[in-house]
Amino acid sequence: MSTPDPAFDPHAFPSDLAAAQKEVARLSAELHALQARLPWSREPHPGWPESEERGREHAGRPASPGWSQEDAAAFDRLRGELRTAAATVQGHQWWARCREQGVEGPAMVAARQALKHAEGAVPLRPDDVVQTA
Repeated sequence: MSTPDPAFDPHAFPSDLAAAQKEVARLSAELHALQARLPWSREPHPGWPESEERGREHAGRPASPGWSQEDAAAFDRLRGELRTAAATVQGHQWWARCREQGVEGPAMVAARQALKHAEGAVPLRPDDVVQTA
């Protein structure tokens, strides 16, 4: 372990790490949007009615036609891409450099969380949206 540099900033993320985090955010949003429009069950399912047992209500589910082959393929592709992108962020050499500089525990968690909001790592910020009528 090298001597830590007192001027080292664990929040001064390299551009390739910020770009990888931006890709994670983009893929996550795309996957979430796909899931929002898909039926609740991947396979056709008859669903079940609401019920009450010992005074507790159990929500029912309507019948599900299942997903089309195209939707299932899109879901699987996006999940795979998201896993790969997340692995790129998690395994980036920046985190090893942070450890070499003595960043660990809560400080490492704070740096990893800060990456999610760093310049160049967020696809769109609220300030980027122009308010309209």
